Amino acid sequence: MDKETSISFAKKYIEDILSFFGLNIDVKAGCDDEVIELSVPSTHLNGFLIGQRGDTLRSLQQLISTTLKNKDAVIHRVNLDIADYKKQRYDRLVEQVADWVSEVRGNAEPKHLQPMNAAERRVVHQAVSDYSDIVTQSEGEGRDRHIVLSLDKTDS
Repeated sequence: MDKETSISFAKKYIEDILSFFGLNIDVKAGCDDEVIELSVPSTHLNGFLIGQRGDTLRSLQQLISTTLKNKDAVIHRVNLDIADYKKQRYDRLVEQVADWVSEVRGNAEPKHLQPMNAAERRVVHQAVSDYSDIVTQSEGEGRDRHIVLSLDKTDS
């Protein structure tokens, strides 16, 4: 399955799943850095489709990705966003980073953040990279994996 076929398949696949819930909507699909980007517009079922802390959204994303892998698709990494939930979550995380950095600078103590999924941790790592005196490190396993922010000891 070539790149364009993979994108078309993923788009139709999520549209078919949504149709089971009575949603006949057009999903925006594209590709960025070898990741299929799927964007579902806002509907009355946003909360249901996103789930608690985005669990249902991540499950749908995993389902699409696994199906693409099983069909030997050239591209099988998928980023699914529903009603810009992920984009808004990531924007809030980036804003929150400034507060966390100030806190670490103020008390010079490492700050352990709440556990986050891999995509959210990646956003925090990238946002903190803008601060030359702060370093990040991921600790823990599985659902307990979290980021620790601390002052860069080599920046003295």
